Amino acid sequence: MTSTASPPTPSPPAAPAAAGARAGRRSVTAAMCACVLVAQSLVAAMNLAVPKITTSGLHPSPAQMLWIVDIYVLVFAGLLIPAGALGDRFGRKGILLTGLGVFGAGALLCALATELPVLLAGRAVAGAGAALLVPATMSVLLHASPPDRRAGAVAAWSTAIGAGGLAGNAGGGLIVQHLPWQGLFWVYVPLALGLLCWVSTAAPRVPRQTAALDLPGSALLVLGAAALLFGIIEGPGRGWFSAPVTGAFALALVVFAVFVRHGLRAAHPVLDPRLFRLPRLRAGSIGIAVTFFGMFALFYVNAQFLQYVKGYSPLQTGGAIVPLALGMMAVTKFGIRGAERAGEARTAGAGLVLIAVGLLLLSTANAHTPYPRYLVFLLVMSAGAGLAMPTLSHAIVTSVPARRSGMGSGLQGAARELGAALGIAVVGTVLSVRIASGTGHGAGAAAAFTGAMELGYRIAAGVVLVVGIAVVTGLRTGARAGGRARR
Repeated sequence: MTSTASPPTPSPPAAPAAAGARAGRRSVTAAMCACVLVAQSLVAAMNLAVPKITTSGLHPSPAQMLWIVDIYVLVFAGLLIPAGALGDRFGRKGILLTGLGVFGAGALLCALATELPVLLAGRAVAGAGAALLVPATMSVLLHASPPDRRAGAVAAWSTAIGAGGLAGNAGGGLIVQHLPWQGLFWVYVPLALGLLCWVSTAAPRVPRQTAALDLPGSALLVLGAAALLFGIIEGPGRGWFSAPVTGAFALALVVFAVFVRHGLRAAHPVLDPRLFRLPRLRAGSIGIAVTFFGMFALFYVNAQFLQYVKGYSPLQTGGAIVPLALGMMAVTKFGIRGAERAGEARTAGAGLVLIAVGLLLLSTANAHTPYPRYLVFLLVMSAGAGLAMPTLSHAIVTSVPARRSGMGSGLQGAARELGAALGIAVVGTVLSVRIASGTGHGAGAAAAFTGAMELGYRIAAGVVLVVGIAVVTGLRTGARAGGRARR
């Protein structure tokens, strides 16, 4: 009797497994982008709530209103770099989940606030949560993406940052239109909880790395930035030569000097000052900061101008700024191409000039300016930001040594948020100086606001132009040095 061997069992097709892997990657990418979008949207949405908070039972002074807006960005900026190191040491997914929880807790505290200190504390807590989650999203995303998909994943992540501004303006306008200002923060509580559940199931665990934490350096960075902003914001109310204000500026100078000295001596500094010897990195960091300085000067003033002076509703105000975000996202893809063809210095310089020109054009706006003309002014600025941002970001990430790529990414984020905080502080201070009694809705108050806005925008344009010259010079120096190194 002859035995017949049974045929081998066919292997299951690989297609379903591959499809499942692709679906998993898409879910991770979508979750990480959603986290960044939500964190970034709160920056834009907050500006739309300024008029309602100003006239609420909290009765904030102009300086206190600036702190309400700025403290989120300040804490966000100061903790971005050390938050990346925390993720390396304790696990990116765990830090991401912690960040979402902290962000949601901060939003809840803001929603429940009946006193100004509670609202300020809630904004600071939410900023800390945003700082924890943003760098962790990038790490998780890169880990979940195969090498040939990483460029697309990073592009999606970067687009989500721009989309956050779009969502913050459109969604924030809708919320503030129909709900009290607390409603804005109530919306973010379930958003944070939903993202926490999504991330906990979709995101993979990323292997931990040995990373030293520079707590003294982190504390010095936050303290120095806070002292500088205190001097700028409190100067009009307390007097520019009063002891608290001059003391704040002196403290900022001393703390930043100590920060540099600490960075030169520490084995693993939160930010190594020696990196700033690289001309392209130095120019790129300053350029990113001044780009966001100009853009957030616009964001802070625009919402108030359209509501106080033009009589727009919050929903109309949010919709009016949407074309700027769309234009910026559309032009961004041409930034790197322009740098490759015309050079980084020319492309970034053109972008910064357009931002300054846009600010000067906006300074001419008044109650009688038709929206189509105002829209042209906004689109000039969006074109400038779209050219400058990718070019300057590319200059930073490509000039940092590979072993310090995480620090370079953190530096870029910190420069972005610190520039935004300074833009809000400087232009907001100009407004409070020129409108000492606050802003009402009468014709006289509208004219006073328009005059203050004109001066604020022109000062911001001057800052962008002057700093832009240094940025272009640095990029040209870096290009010449790179050319000599290749020869």
